[in-house]
Amino acid sequence: MCASHVKSDPAPLGLLGRLAIALFLSYMAVALPLAAIPVSILHWPGYGNGLAGLAVGVAFFSTILSRNHAGAFADIRGGRPCMRSGLAIYVVASLICVLAGMDSLPHAARYTILIMGRLLLGIGESLTIVGMLGWGIGLMGQQRAGRVLAWTGAAMYGAFAVGGPVGLAIYEHWGLGVLMLVSALLPLVGLTLVHGVPPSQPHAGGRPPFWRILGTIRWQGIAVALQGVGFAALGAFLPLRFLHAHWPYAGLGLTCFGLAFVTGRFMCGHLPDRIGGLKVALFSLLIEAAGQYLLWCAPTPLLALAGAVLTGAGCSMVYPSLGVEVVRLVAPHMRGTALGGFAAFQDLAYGATGPLAGLLADHFGYGIVFLIGGLCATGAAVIILALLTVHHGKEPA
Repeated sequence: MCASHVKSDPAPLGLLGRLAIALFLSYMAVALPLAAIPVSILHWPGYGNGLAGLAVGVAFFSTILSRNHAGAFADIRGGRPCMRSGLAIYVVASLICVLAGMDSLPHAARYTILIMGRLLLGIGESLTIVGMLGWGIGLMGQQRAGRVLAWTGAAMYGAFAVGGPVGLAIYEHWGLGVLMLVSALLPLVGLTLVHGVPPSQPHAGGRPPFWRILGTIRWQGIAVALQGVGFAALGAFLPLRFLHAHWPYAGLGLTCFGLAFVTGRFMCGHLPDRIGGLKVALFSLLIEAAGQYLLWCAPTPLLALAGAVLTGAGCSMVYPSLGVEVVRLVAPHMRGTALGGFAAFQDLAYGATGPLAGLLADHFGYGIVFLIGGLCATGAAVIILALLTVHHGKEPA
C-alpha cells in the first residue's frame, strides 16, 4: 500500500483506534493495583513503606530490563504477536497476584507471590507497549508515527487516571484478590478487541548491537529522560505540596495535569508528523519548564493548579515528538528495538526521580522538587535546540 493511499484511507485510523481502546482497557492491569498494593501491604504486620514501594517499583525494573528483548521480538516477528503476547502475560501475572489476596497464606508467601507477579507484569508491559507501537506504525505508515505514539500514550495515561481511584474502590469493598481478578479479566477483553486487526509485516535486515542503537538515539533519549523528571515529580509530590502549604484541592492538581496531558495528546498528536518532532518537542519542553517553575514559586493554590495544567500540556507531546525522530533515525527493521530503548530512558527517569527527589524534599521542602523538574526540562530544551541547529546546518542552501 503506497504512502498516499494510507494517508487518505480512514481504515488504518479506525484500526489504530481499536488498538488504543484495547490498550486502555488492558493497561488497567497495570493501573488498577498501583495505589491499592501499598495500602494492602502496609496492613501486614512488619511490612513498611520500603517493602510496599518495592512491590510497586519492581514491575518498572523488569520493564526496563526487558525493553531490548521486546523490541527485538517486535522487529523480528511483528508488532501483532508482540502485543498479543504482552496482553496474555498481563492475564497470567494478574492471576498469580490473585493468590496474594488469600488471607490463609502467610504474609511472607503472599509478598513473594506478589513480587513474582509484578515482575512478570513488567515484562508484559514491555511487550504490550513496544508491540502496539510497532503494530500501529506498521499499519499507519512511518509518516504518521507521531499519531501512533500520541494515541498509545493517551491510552496508557488515561488508564492511569481512571485506574487509581477505581482500583482503590474495588480493594476497599472486595479486597486484593478480587482487584487482581478484575485486572486479569480486562486484558482478555483487550485480546478480543485486537483479534481482527490485521498484522503488519516485519522488515528484514541485519541487527546491530543494542548499545549501538542506543548510541544513535542517545540525545533524544536523554531529553525524554530529563522531561520525565518533572512528570514523575508532579505525580509523587504535588498532593504533598498542597497539603504542606495547607491549601485546598490537593487531589485536583493531578486531575488538572491528567486532563491537560490527555487533551494535548489527542488535539496535537498530528503535529510532529506535520511540522517535525524537534520543533514540537522544543515548544512542549518550554511549556513544561514554565509549569514546573510556577509550581516551585506559586503563592496560591490556583497558580499551582495552573502550573499543573502547563506541566501536563508540556509533557504531553515530548515523548511522541522525540519518538518520531527516533523512528526517522533508524531503519524500519530496527524500529521496535529503538523505541524500546527510547522508552527505557523514560522508565529510568521515572524510577530514579521519586527516591532522589524525596531525599531533597526532606531537607529543602517540596518546592525544590519542582525547581529541579523545571531545570531538567530547560536542559532538555537546550539539547533539542542544539539538535535543531545541527539539523538546519545540514540542510542544503
